[in-house]
This record gives sequence, C-alpha cells and structure tokens, in this order.
Amino acid sequence: MKSNSKGEWKSWGKALFLALGIAIVVRTFLFSPYVVDGESMEPTLHDHEKMFVNKLNLTNRLSRGEIVVIKGKEEYYVKRIIGLPGDTILMKNDNLFINGVLVKEPYLSHNLKLAKQMGSKLTDDFGPITVPKDKYFVMGNNRLYSKDSRNGLGYFSKEQIVGESEFVFYPFSQLRNTK
Repeated sequence: MKSNSKGEWKSWGKALFLALGIAIVVRTFLFSPYVVDGESMEPTLHDHEKMFVNKLNLTNRLSRGEIVVIKGKEEYYVKRIIGLPGDTILMKNDNLFINGVLVKEPYLSHNLKLAKQMGSKLTDDFGPITVPKDKYFVMGNNRLYSKDSRNGLGYFSKEQIVGESEFVFYPFSQLRNTK
C-alpha cells in the first residue's frame, strides 16, 4: 500500500497554499507583530518587546491615548496619540491641556516621579498648537527621551498609522494587554 500517492501530495499542496494565503491576508490586513525599538514608550513598553498590532478598521477607532505604530520616512515608530485633527494642544508645567481642558495622563505617573526626583520637568512647555486637519499629534511616554511630534517627527496622517497596539506577546513572562 502506497502512503504518499499523487492525490495525497496534491491535497497537502492545496492545504499549504491555503494556509499561506490566509497568513498573508491576516498579516497584511488584520494583525502584525512589531518589535519595540528604543525606550521612548518606557515603562509602558520596553525596548525589544514584541507586540501584536491591530490593523483592522483603524479609521473608526483612532482615539486619544491609543498606542499606535506609525510609518515614518525611514522607520516605524511606536507612540501614543495625544492630539486628534483640529485639537489645540498646550503643555504647561507637565500638565496637558487639549482644547482648554486638562487631560489626565495616568500612564506618565512613574516617569513624572523620576523627572521630579531629577529636578526637571518630564515634558517641556509648548503650545498652544493646533493639529492640522487630517493629522495626528503623537508623543512617547518617556518624554525626556522620545523623538515625537514635538521635536522632529511632526504630525502624521491616518494613512501613516499602521495599527494600534493590542498586547505584548514576548517575552512570554511579560505577556500583557497594552490597552
């Protein structure tokens, strides 16, 4: 009895081709793994951590506070959306005001404490600035060491936003949601 008939090889080939096609579609349009590069999102995300990014239906979900992956001119960045199109942003004494309203940033508590211990501010004062139509203003959580919309990267369009961070999957001991 032949265990590897021509029909069996053909069946395996179709299954492999289908699985590869599904994997390409999922990675291209739904979810992708990304590696955090640098310390600009510390302590929320750490250098070399691997995370899954949701690419599905972004235009309806982009909101202030979301962690996103952005395609820059030469590389990808992981940042937090701070300002939406049309927002007026003011930073004064480590307090963020958007459209004149104080915005709480609980994800900064650790870094704010460290900055105060060093006798400095976490975020230099700036603004007011108005985010242009169809653009987003982003910053890292580790603002003393973050290249972002304030200092060189500028604004980003929704087409440049690859997806929003869902969860860290590696290292396995640090598995967690990033929402």
